[in-house]
Amino acid sequence: MTERTEIFIDGAWAAGASQIENRNPSDTSDLIGHYAQADAGHLDTALAAARRAQPTWRAAGIQKRHDVLMAIGTELMARAGEIGRLLSREEGKPLAEGKGEVYRAGQFFTYFAAEVLRQHGDLAESVRPGIEIDVRREPVGVVAIISPWNFPVATPAWKIAPALAFGNAVVWKPANVTPASAVALTEIIARQDIPKGLFNLVSGPGRDVGQRLVEGADVDAISFTGSVPVGRGIAAAAVQNMTKVQMEMGSKNPLIVMDDADLDLAVMHAAGSAFGGTGQKCTAASRLIVHAKVHDAFVEKLVAAAQALKVGHALEDGTQIGPVVSESQLAQNLDYIEIGKAEGAELLCGGERLERATDGYFMAPAVFAGTANDMQINSEEMFAPVTCVQKAYSYEEALSLANDTQFGLTAGIMTQSLARASHFRANMRAGCVMVNLPTAGTDYHVPFGGRGASSFGPREQGSYAAEFYTTVKTAYVSAGDPK
Repeated sequence: MTERTEIFIDGAWAAGASQIENRNPSDTSDLIGHYAQADAGHLDTALAAARRAQPTWRAAGIQKRHDVLMAIGTELMARAGEIGRLLSREEGKPLAEGKGEVYRAGQFFTYFAAEVLRQHGDLAESVRPGIEIDVRREPVGVVAIISPWNFPVATPAWKIAPALAFGNAVVWKPANVTPASAVALTEIIARQDIPKGLFNLVSGPGRDVGQRLVEGADVDAISFTGSVPVGRGIAAAAVQNMTKVQMEMGSKNPLIVMDDADLDLAVMHAAGSAFGGTGQKCTAASRLIVHAKVHDAFVEKLVAAAQALKVGHALEDGTQIGPVVSESQLAQNLDYIEIGKAEGAELLCGGERLERATDGYFMAPAVFAGTANDMQINSEEMFAPVTCVQKAYSYEEALSLANDTQFGLTAGIMTQSLARASHFRANMRAGCVMVNLPTAGTDYHVPFGGRGASSFGPREQGSYAAEFYTTVKTAYVSAGDPK
């Protein structure tokens, strides 16, 4: 759908310092294109342009910002089929999921278009007579956005949309694995009537462009989604300049299945959460904690469900599980299979590379049983179509196992007991808890984020996004003597 391969800086498309090759993980013979890479000079130009453009954008007014965001969101939704196909082609998720992701990205923009007009402030009386107090939010300034490859349109959308809505400028460094999706989104934003330099796309390697971006004093806030080690490095770099940070990082999400659960529903949600998107979701259910009374029956049904999933080319009709995103990711996944077996876990199904009509990175969904929390496969985020079943003998033990992790993004329980569901909601240490639902799947108008090593800084999405993308100013005004 697009042949543009440049970066976008200071209101113009430009050639990069170098290029990378982008191939289809469903069919490595399918060359999507060569995509530009920025260098330090490009980044410096982008940052300077963003700094110049931001005051103009802030002064443009709320109606202007609303109209621009609404136009972006409307076009994304209208072109969800076209752009979704490109996304699936380069990232590997089934076509229906690719289209759905682009449509959801459009919803983020239209939601924040409405938020632009929903202005709220606080007026207060001073403890001193004759003084009025006005509390309001202002743009934080220049926002650096660093986004991952697993949701290459939706994740940047839920960062870029509020950044622009609240009057900020943006410098975006997307993941190098999915450059075509980044260009497609940028093309839509670049066509809008926005100040030159307000929005910049600086694709490039994290060790060069990304590191310089987070270490520099030219950004006011950094929003990052990625791994825990990279996140810790960003936080350490940002604190040197007192730069505001918001980070979504790793996860190891549990789904508890109690003895009173509807087993068919539990299996459907467990399989969907664990294997949807090839397990390459931060909300994937990679730990299944199952009550002993229903353990064997649940496992039997889960294995059957995993084996029935159709693994294939992302663009083929009927595909339920696409390829892993890259050769290196597949190698890491297969390493975890061997680690799990070496740790004593029982591999019940899957875990092997699959051959298909095209040369791609296909992997059979895997189920481990007999696992424990001290195993690597139960403590480290794998980002793979792999889930690990643990046995629990009571609700209390299941909750304890679920909370025994450094992470805390999403967690779920399958039960027909209102008492257990209510207790779980109150006592599960996670940012998002689900009752009789998959661990994967959240709404765009409410906050998203986790606890522990999963998140750092203010929440993303919904009205809570204002905490990160704005700064609060308290103004004191003396009315003077009316006489």
